[in-house]
Amino acid sequence: MYKKVHLQLTCLFTGITAAIMIIMSLCYLYVSESGLFRNQYNSFKNDMNTIATNLEQMPVISMQWLSKMEAQGNYTFFALDNGVPFLYNQLSGHSDDSRKTIMKECLDAYHNTFKATAANAVSSPYVSYHVEYQFTSPSTKEKYFGCVISIEKGKSMMQVIVFSPLNMLEKQISEQRFRFFLIDLTAIILLAAFSFIFTGKLLQPISESQQRQARFISSASHELRTPLAIILSSIDCCRNSEDGNQQSAAQQRFLKTIRQESLRMSSLINDMLILSEQDQHLPVRKKNVELDTLIINSYEAFEPLAKEKQITLSVELPENILPPCSCDPDRISQVISILLHNAVSYTQKHGKIILSLSYGKMGFLLSVKDNGIGISDEDKGKIFDRFYRAEKSRSTRGHFGLGLSIAYEIVTSHNGSITVKDAVPKGAEFVVVLPEK
Repeated sequence: MYKKVHLQLTCLFTGITAAIMIIMSLCYLYVSESGLFRNQYNSFKNDMNTIATNLEQMPVISMQWLSKMEAQGNYTFFALDNGVPFLYNQLSGHSDDSRKTIMKECLDAYHNTFKATAANAVSSPYVSYHVEYQFTSPSTKEKYFGCVISIEKGKSMMQVIVFSPLNMLEKQISEQRFRFFLIDLTAIILLAAFSFIFTGKLLQPISESQQRQARFISSASHELRTPLAIILSSIDCCRNSEDGNQQSAAQQRFLKTIRQESLRMSSLINDMLILSEQDQHLPVRKKNVELDTLIINSYEAFEPLAKEKQITLSVELPENILPPCSCDPDRISQVISILLHNAVSYTQKHGKIILSLSYGKMGFLLSVKDNGIGISDEDKGKIFDRFYRAEKSRSTRGHFGLGLSIAYEIVTSHNGSITVKDAVPKGAEFVVVLPEK
């Protein structure tokens, strides 16, 4: 139990802190990437404004100037004079199909985005105008900044299409994301190690206290068993002595009461010993077991007790041969005994108890169903807690609230489950699910 709580607390602390750290990292990345994109776009717009101004003032556009502008800003220029490509486009190697395709896509994005600007270009009072925008190439799926510069000189209209790939910006963003991923991953690993050590330190006093309690319970239980055994042996000797017939009825009654209470105390001590074993990791010795044999043995053991209380105890087994179950036969027999003992205790005279076994996808299903007083919905979630006893109608002498807790611990140690539900038409049904292996 200590290890389970230790791991749960470690995961809880690590998970909460890691979630906060990841959220903060994502917020920072969003702000940082937005700033990088905005700065790059503003730089592109400033460059385009400068280029448009220079083009407007230049009487002749030289190929050397265009080549220089391309090299400085990682831009690609396409110049058109009244729709006719400049010779520069062919001499600079821009006439290959891929660049022509991107130029066409750049113009298509311009016309789709700025239809009003394109339609009113002829009537514009300005000598030149330019627009910048972002577009994604349908052919390469890459992102670009694009710009169309239109300049009127006399009766001619010159257009310069400029585009710049964003692969360097995306690479910078990817590298930044990868760095943050490594930083967060390293921080989470260190945080998990710190949380494991820290929670271990916090739980150490609790673990030591629990171990001391378990050792005390175990020692006290062993010490109490010896005098109890002597008391029970002495009582039996007194009752079976030759003078037993001459003893008064009052003495017989007192001896009977002492014996019953001693047996109750012996039962409680045995339960406490089992629980102390569970706190120190309940030993489970698994082997292949025929569960139907265990069911029949338990049925035969409890049948006389059920008859004594005038209760009908029946068993239901599948007709097909079941595969063996990997479990501890002594522990599972103990679980069946606990469930049958509870059923017999809380079922009235002339009641019915059904002990059944089935096999399905979930594994082996073992059920104990009675038509007794039943269990309230409020108590169903608590009856497996230690020392918890349900309402007075289910709180009989000899029941200390340990049996079902022991059954729960045993089933859990087998990686199984135990649940309780209402039986039809009344009563309670306990269902134990055990995996095949």
